[in-house]
Amino acid sequence: MKGLIVDEPWIGAILSGRKSWEMRSSRTTHRGRFALIRKGSGLVVGLADLIGCEPAIVSLEAYAAAEARHCIPAERQKAAFEGRWRIPWVLADVVSLARPVPYVHPRGAVTWVVLADDVAATIADALSAP
Repeated sequence: MKGLIVDEPWIGAILSGRKSWEMRSSRTTHRGRFALIRKGSGLVVGLADLIGCEPAIVSLEAYAAAEARHCIPAERQKAAFEGRWRIPWVLADVVSLARPVPYVHPRGAVTWVVLADDVAATIADALSAP
């Protein structure tokens, strides 16, 4: 199972269901279920489906129009746009874990982490627990 590293406040917005687009600087070919990792915590805190990538946002006006999906506030949009955070990764079926699952963060991992089989099994167990 793959895990996506997401910083606050964005991961909180994803887990609360307010944020359906994760803005990135490049496209991804990954589709399907993945773990949500809170950056710097060593913890898997949820799961989501990556169902696609939208075309890059090409103007600040379009960025502002999509605020409800990406949740980047107006005062931060110019910096995000200029920082090349223009590609919406479309998320669906987000689930927050009742108890975060620890994992070992591999050196150099910045975006994706391949989680060990035992971590994936612990996540599966957590989801099936009553």
